[in-house]
Amino acid sequence: MDSSSNTVVVTGFGPFRQYLVNSSWEAVKELSKRGLGENIDLRIMQLPVVYQKAKEQVFMIWKTLQPLLTVHVGLASSAKAVIILEQCGKNKGYQEMDACGFHPEGGCCMLDGPEKIESTINMKTLWKNILVEGIDIIFSRDAGRYICDYTYYTSLYYGNGRAAFIHVPPLSKSVTADFLGKALQTIILEMLKQCGEERE
Repeated sequence: MDSSSNTVVVTGFGPFRQYLVNSSWEAVKELSKRGLGENIDLRIMQLPVVYQKAKEQVFMIWKTLQPLLTVHVGLASSAKAVIILEQCGKNKGYQEMDACGFHPEGGCCMLDGPEKIESTINMKTLWKNILVEGIDIIFSRDAGRYICDYTYYTSLYYGNGRAAFIHVPPLSKSVTADFLGKALQTIILEMLKQCGEERE
């Protein structure tokens, strides 16, 4: 894999359940207006809240774009105003139905895959180094066994760990799409510093 790639793919999710506007996609659109600096070719993509389709799109990202890093952003509906940095993706336990009423066979992401895959990004280090005013950031090792976790695992699997997952809260008066876009920019630039250190 050519690690000189300067492509970074950032994905958000489409609407689901009562969230007709998904804050993850709104935040990603705001991020794309800001960019990640002139050296980074930022591509954004909306993933559907459907296991199989999300998996196919993630596979295509890695196959066709071969990015340096792929960052998936998802909505944590339970989260108050917090941003959650997810360290790893889990392979099994996907029993919850997606937007099309399906869940993966055997509740499993990759039949031959390991139980969990860790991101090459050290989220704990990131979490210690980062400050976004106006919102708490927390570190997590459990992305929740739904489309978010499933997508993350798929991406870690195809991308040899060069994926990251960020959970954002629903939009509110204090947490606007613009605010989240700016927060994503800060967090992802810090992730890219880690990628840079790896390459030197």
